[in-house]
Amino acid sequence: METINLYKEKIVKYFEGFTKATADTIAWISVVVLLCATIPSLIAVMSGVTDRMPPLDMSLLLWSGLLLYFVRSAIIKDMLMVITIGVGFAIQSFLLGFIFFL
Repeated sequence: METINLYKEKIVKYFEGFTKATADTIAWISVVVLLCATIPSLIAVMSGVTDRMPPLDMSLLLWSGLLLYFVRSAIIKDMLMVITIGVGFAIQSFLLGFIFFL
């Protein structure tokens, strides 16, 4: 039991050293990763490598999560996140429009 408590204390002490800037950086990176999740399959469709679009449920869940991030960022007035997510939505919409209409 002492070993578990020792590990717990080490872990808590490690994460207490993080600052708000570190947490914000990790949140921003997570948004960028979410935005890039469907881009490889969209580029593959555009280049003719495959004719399979990304699954609709995956795309809807990603966009829903990003929309919630966007709303959260707008409420707390985090302009970096608002701009990042807005640009990501614009790029995703452009790629989807390019695939469907051209």
